[in-house]
Amino acid sequence: MNIPENIKEFTSSITIVDIICLTGLILFGSWLLKTSFGRKALSDSAPRRNNMPAYLPFILLFIWLGAVSLAILITEKLLPDLPAWQSSFLDNLILCIGAIAVMAVIIFLVRGRFARRLKGFGLNAKTIHKDFFAAVLNLLSVWPLVLLTIVLTTFFGQLIWGQDFHLQQHEELKTIIAHPQLPLRVLIIVISVAVFPAFEEMLFRGLFQTMFRSFLGRPWLSIAISSGLFATVHANAGHWPALFVLAVCLGYSYEKSGSLFRPIFIHSLFNAITITATLYSV
Repeated sequence: MNIPENIKEFTSSITIVDIICLTGLILFGSWLLKTSFGRKALSDSAPRRNNMPAYLPFILLFIWLGAVSLAILITEKLLPDLPAWQSSFLDNLILCIGAIAVMAVIIFLVRGRFARRLKGFGLNAKTIHKDFFAAVLNLLSVWPLVLLTIVLTTFFGQLIWGQDFHLQQHEELKTIIAHPQLPLRVLIIVISVAVFPAFEEMLFRGLFQTMFRSFLGRPWLSIAISSGLFATVHANAGHWPALFVLAVCLGYSYEKSGSLFRPIFIHSLFNAITITATLYSV
């Protein structure tokens, strides 16, 4: 086989995932060089001035978890004979309404607790276009790290628990696969791509990360703690390492830009890609 044929065979084996990962590695490597391996990355990031008490984010988190869990439990008791897809639809509707309600409370509290109110919180409509394109680059940069974390988690999981170990799919992805009904799929997509990215970023980045930085004064430590909290509130422990890596990217983008729209867009794009890949594989 001659050289042109070798090149042709090599290029034909390259997939879009390979191109995305290579682009992400180049972007991440460039970021490491420019920031002295991250040491100078947040040297110019200013803390968000606020008078928020340390307990406020925890209260909102516990109210959210408690109220939603209670509402789902009550509906299951009142409507025990619903078909599986309708029961899933109702559960997701409760999750959606609960998240929107908590976001409304957060916006109300932010207006009185943050200097410059919503803009000081990171919700400035004038930065949306810039934040979207920056979010694409940020997601590209972290994508190879997320994939590597998944591979390593699977590898060590098999070493510890045996070859039968594998990472389970997210419950919402399982639901999409199990139930083809359009209303349920549309609701899950809306929740995953629009509602939850906004809700979780307001809570974990906007409130928790801001609170930790206000009291600790160290941006990277604040990002790490809020990222760990973000990962552990998700039910599947096998996903925690990858979620932590993604959350660090989300937290960094918030500290670096001062805009909450940037991590919201990263989160939304990540979920959209995951759902699209799942639906495509069905």
